[in-house]
Amino acid sequence: MVAGLLATGCSGSSGNGSGSGGGTTTLVAYTGQSGDYQINFNPFSPTQIGGGAAIYEQLFFINKAGSGDPEPLLGTDYSWNDEGTQLSVTLRDGVKWTDGEAFTADDVAFTFGLLKKHAALNSIGYDGSAKAVDDTHVVFTFDKPAYTQGPDVLGNTYIVPEHLWKDVNPETDVMEKPVGTGPLKLGDFKAQAFTYVANEDYWGGAPAIKTVRFLSLSGNTAGADGVAAGTIDWQTGPVPNIDKVAETYPGYGSATVNQSQTALLTCSSKDMGCAGPQTDPAVRRAIYHAIDRKQLNALAFQNTSSEISPTFVLTSNQKDLISSSIEQPVAPETADVAAATSELEGAGWSKGSDGIYAKGGEKLSLTVEVVTGWTDYITAVQTMAQQLKKAGIELKVAQSSWNEWTEKKTQGKYELAIDSLYQGSAPDPYYVYNNFFASSAGAKVGKTSGNNVSRFSDPDVDAAIKSLRQLPQDDKAARQPFLDTIEQKIVEDMPYIPVLTGGTTSEWSTKKFTGWPSDDNMYAVPAVWSKNDFAAIIKNLKPAS
Repeated sequence: MVAGLLATGCSGSSGNGSGSGGGTTTLVAYTGQSGDYQINFNPFSPTQIGGGAAIYEQLFFINKAGSGDPEPLLGTDYSWNDEGTQLSVTLRDGVKWTDGEAFTADDVAFTFGLLKKHAALNSIGYDGSAKAVDDTHVVFTFDKPAYTQGPDVLGNTYIVPEHLWKDVNPETDVMEKPVGTGPLKLGDFKAQAFTYVANEDYWGGAPAIKTVRFLSLSGNTAGADGVAAGTIDWQTGPVPNIDKVAETYPGYGSATVNQSQTALLTCSSKDMGCAGPQTDPAVRRAIYHAIDRKQLNALAFQNTSSEISPTFVLTSNQKDLISSSIEQPVAPETADVAAATSELEGAGWSKGSDGIYAKGGEKLSLTVEVVTGWTDYITAVQTMAQQLKKAGIELKVAQSSWNEWTEKKTQGKYELAIDSLYQGSAPDPYYVYNNFFASSAGAKVGKTSGNNVSRFSDPDVDAAIKSLRQLPQDDKAARQPFLDTIEQKIVEDMPYIPVLTGGTTSEWSTKKFTGWPSDDNMYAVPAVWSKNDFAAIIKNLKPAS
């Protein structure tokens, strides 16, 4: 199957159209998808496979690898009132949906109304009201100062057409025929591959890339093979000799961006219905201490990962926001078995004759969910299993398709899962806390959660998150006490066990296309699966002569 799909990718890449310089206008991409695609272009769905930014646009684009300043898309200008309770946005005139209907401020107000009406869609915690002043002006009003909601409202919400969405259930409809304002439209869809085609009437001018084909392969190895064979033009994932891509794979370039924080996610809360040894905070902290991160980085990630803070504050550019009360602001490089033992025995766990701890007849044996074919994560979990065994913790690996893995997390039907916590809409730890630790983003086991798949809930954390929303993001003195509260709580409870800050490495064809991000011009994070950045990059690419 892999060989057949790679051949398909090769055929599409060289046979569909050419640019003014004679180069291909079809780009073949691979996100790491393993298993069949299930059609879902609802941009609010946790199991969507595409649509965000490429089809449905935001008001502005925010580059988390850059300054974080909003860049105009459907919006052209914005301003806050002095109290931080009203955000006024001017919209681009003359934009049309791909079905020919005019885009107006009513569509923006309607979209944000959906978030208020449907809590399952409201992953940003939006609590304002949006009103269309006229066709090109919309005003967002909040009961309290809401500065931190600015980047989410401006750059992290996909606008949908009211004339189509008013008659659907936005929580369940998969939008098989999506209509948006973006640079691409949905072309063909099959379980093994689907295509985007250029929106020739795009307000910003039709992209030079006329077709993007997304492949579903068997995993990272197949992706690396596609790069080696020249049949994949852009992928995000590991390849052999990842530090020497240009030399190893002639005609390819690459970049590594350390933004996503790899963690062992846990279904942590008994009160929310979670079951298993991982519901004990002492077990979670013991796992944290028992990991040898230096060895793990070398064996699983080719040393592309970097240090991680248990506060989930990025140490590269946010380190000054880590609370001074955190005794260990950065996770240790090597394992501390003594610390792990102290945590477990202090919580009443006793080591059995087989060397594994147990308590109340329950063995300290845990299963980690991982996507089939994600070789780096699979190696990481297998390595951690060997490391944790030394601390009396048994770790088992369960591989499944991406769809099954996602459902287990969002339904709370898992013990551990390996994944990453992403940075959110702007380079600020508030967004990690709001996305992954707020009670509003969780749900009882059996109900679909938002990003808070750990089901973590703490009233002090919720209150601190709400307080941060009311403060300007440049007022460090006022914000720090609330950050302190959140950081102290999550380090103590540890619903997400910090592993490493993942080095997200992408490879792309410089032989076929020009305009990729570079160290000198990182205008977007070059990860295929990062929907906002994907659209920005596609608009910037041109066929090579």
